[in-house]
Amino acid sequence: MNRVLATALAEFRIAFRNRWVSIATGMMVLFALVLAFAGSAPTGDVGVDRLSLTVASLTSLAVYLVPLLALLMSFDAVAGEVERGSLPLLLTYPVSRPQILLGKLLAHLAILTLAVTLGYGAAALVAVWSDPAAIAGIGSLWRLIWTSVLLGATFMGAGYALSALARRPSGAAGFAIALWLLAVVLYDLALLALIVSNGGGELTTQILPIALMANPADAFRVFNLSASQAVAVAGGIGGAADAIPLWQSATSLVAWPLVALGLASAAFRKVTP
Repeated sequence: MNRVLATALAEFRIAFRNRWVSIATGMMVLFALVLAFAGSAPTGDVGVDRLSLTVASLTSLAVYLVPLLALLMSFDAVAGEVERGSLPLLLTYPVSRPQILLGKLLAHLAILTLAVTLGYGAAALVAVWSDPAAIAGIGSLWRLIWTSVLLGATFMGAGYALSALARRPSGAAGFAIALWLLAVVLYDLALLALIVSNGGGELTTQILPIALMANPADAFRVFNLSASQAVAVAGGIGGAADAIPLWQSATSLVAWPLVALGLASAAFRKVTP
């Protein structure tokens, strides 16, 4: 554990020097505040407190922004070491390859956790300031924070795997952007096309829940919307949250980081100095 923490501390210092801490935090705070002020409409018609509505809006933001930040922080974790020639030196230390990955993951997750906590916290302060009764939705906010960290861990693991496979930062960056587009944008478009073409038939009722749980971004969205009871204000894919048991989306959220890290470890094991 000491070796993992030492690796994490070194990686955090590198990320801080490269301004990743300020970039990630600034992006989350800026977009969260924009959503908080834009979503300050009256909530009486939908019967949900203002903070829960803000959390629903932040969920839609996090689905796009958290995976992007995670991939941007992780895509050169291995490829960058290879290109700089520092990987052979790193491997001479008494630390195993899984420990190196865990150390990098802890550092990157610390940055992401700081960013989402400050960003979501700023939006919560706006909601509570405009309506003190919004404090009732604090549980939804806490749930959004830890699920955002799990979502980020999934895409960080995927970023490490792509970085190990590409072995060049330029190639890893291309793979990372392609993964983000496929998992976050194109996947949902395909599901929406399925819903429209099937018209609520058997494919929609049986295949759609499975397809949503197979994508960590959709599992994240479904879990938070369903748990916060803000499904009434959700549209598109988020509207399917009521039809999926909460335990299924929670299981998907917990399982995906383990799968991604397993793939990253297997890919890193094949990288030669």
